[in-house]
Amino acid sequence: MAHPKRKISKTRRDKRRTHYKATAPQIAKDPTTGEAHLYHRAHWHEGKLYYRGQVLIDNTEEVEA
Repeated sequence: MAHPKRKISKTRRDKRRTHYKATAPQIAKDPTTGEAHLYHRAHWHEGKLYYRGQVLIDNTEEVEA
């Protein structure tokens, strides 16, 4: 009967048993700017924060004191 020469660690054993595979992130294209970004994430473009084609925050406007 075969015997292992060394004890296999729990981590190494679990790595072998896993079926989880890393997937590439999905990339979306903003309809307004054409900028590529991750799905369901806001993104900055030219000083403006966009989400679903709408401007959420506009940092291009200067505040007058």
